[in-house]
Amino acid sequence: MEKINAKDLYDLSGRKKYALLAVGVFAVVILGMCFVTIGVSDTSVLQVINAVLALTGGEISSSPESAKYKIILFMRLPRITMAVAAGIGMAVAGTSMQAITRNPLVSPFTVGVSSAAAFGASMCIVFAESIFFRSEAGIVLCAFLSAVICAAVVYAVSSRAGMSAETVVLSGIALNYFFNALTAMVEFFAEEHKLAAVVQWTFGTFNGVTWAETAIVCAFVLVCTMVVYYFRHKLNIMASGDDETAKSLGVNTSAVRAAVGLAAVLMTASIISFTGVIGFVGLVAPHIARIIVGGDHKFLIPFSAICGALLLMAADTVGRVILSPVNIPVGIIVSFIGVPLFIHLILKDGRRERYGA
Repeated sequence: MEKINAKDLYDLSGRKKYALLAVGVFAVVILGMCFVTIGVSDTSVLQVINAVLALTGGEISSSPESAKYKIILFMRLPRITMAVAAGIGMAVAGTSMQAITRNPLVSPFTVGVSSAAAFGASMCIVFAESIFFRSEAGIVLCAFLSAVICAAVVYAVSSRAGMSAETVVLSGIALNYFFNALTAMVEFFAEEHKLAAVVQWTFGTFNGVTWAETAIVCAFVLVCTMVVYYFRHKLNIMASGDDETAKSLGVNTSAVRAAVGLAAVLMTASIISFTGVIGFVGLVAPHIARIIVGGDHKFLIPFSAICGALLLMAADTVGRVILSPVNIPVGIIVSFIGVPLFIHLILKDGRRERYGA
């Protein structure tokens, strides 16, 4: 009987993981096309393909099905694309934050990005006087800048204290509570209709997203994901041991923590500035991926992205159809889906450790 050495086993495992990634990408594409067809006005996959072909040929207005084509091209496709981009961004951000802090309970929101963005948006909604800052673009800009400022403060404090994993987490938690208090104060003084607008923003939704907004988010997610993936091998080292061990292996932990953390924050800030607060994806998607493909960030990062995209697409579709024609915000639905799933994963992992399975 021929013996299989360790390298052959590793290569075999790698091929299986590549196959899983290929299946995952295929699932995102196919399910995305299927989810586009679901809504108040149901369409078919063939109509989706014909709509895209009509757009490339400039024949939308002359087509007998131009009304359905416009719904597909300018309402549903941007929405699904934004769901995919947001799912990828938050999942990759969550994976990277968990690696640089060596804490599986950390998510992109741990550093206070979501609460800071909510504060920026609420300030704009409640107190803005100029036409620009009362517009959608003004709200997005204020939310993004607030999130970036919060992250800058977290990293400034952490850098002063040595840029350790503990200081990043603790500083983020402190600022998270601080910005939550500021937002609560703004809401306390807000007029009733403006208070409703603030609360609506914090729900998190893909309603009304445009191709321009989707393109901006996709650009941030693409660039920042490439940055995170560049550090994949160093993230493996940082996630598997303490900083001293990583430094002994030639890893500049402070620089990696700053670069990867900045990429995660920018990704998250760009997403929630357009969509509102959508939590839990950055926490649960990495755990799902880790159970399936293991802890090697070479595979964990892309598979987390796939899990995040599938989770947000499914949550958004459920929110659109469960009480149709009312759209339930995706931020609410993803928590309903994610919490039971996350608890199941915790219990399953606990049983595995207890019985050695």
